[in-house]
Amino acid sequence: MNETVYSILVWAPGVIFAITLHEWAHGFVAFLHGDDTAARLGRLTLNPLPHIDPVMTLLVPGLILATSLATLGTPFIFGSAKPVPINPNNFRYKRGGVRKGGAQRMAMFWVAAAGPFVNFLLALACAGVLRVTLAMTAAPPMFLVGMLLAAIKMNVILGVFNLFPVPPLDGGRMMTALLPPPLDRTLAALERAGLGLVLLLAFSGVLSPILSGAIRFFVGMAVSL
Repeated sequence: MNETVYSILVWAPGVIFAITLHEWAHGFVAFLHGDDTAARLGRLTLNPLPHIDPVMTLLVPGLILATSLATLGTPFIFGSAKPVPINPNNFRYKRGGVRKGGAQRMAMFWVAAAGPFVNFLLALACAGVLRVTLAMTAAPPMFLVGMLLAAIKMNVILGVFNLFPVPPLDGGRMMTALLPPPLDRTLAALERAGLGLVLLLAFSGVLSPILSGAIRFFVGMAVSL
């Protein structure tokens, strides 16, 4: 029980801010393209509370963490926030020969890419803070080190996972924006089975080698002094 509580305290900040900034990034880039839907609904904020989903932000991550500790003996966690509402019809379009459809598709590409991009930036920032912390003292606070490592892992997991090209993940939306008709509609139709595909992907182990390599890369930035 003590180990579970400690793991929750170590992982909670990384989980909350990883998913909050992920969703905020989607809304912010949409806002830059002219869509103020997220702002009007109070979702263009860094306050985690409006982004929290009781199931995917709290219940599912808690169950995965407890299960991984009980079965594997090592903490693992995954979760998500409430998706930020976006209306592509509000996007502004360039003039001078750029078709509306093409411009809208590229705007959606960048809106989708913003979430994983911010997660990788956060992982890089946490690696930098961890590197400085380890360099400044021979006995760094282990709780702080644990939180920074957890934040790196969570942001890498969220960033890599969301780049997988299957709707409703961000990678699926990015691929849909790039594919020509009718391939884009064929891929987009997979979103109907989205939850099942996401769960299958999360627990199949397909991404394990990629996740492990990406985590080692970012952690290596901090500990290879």
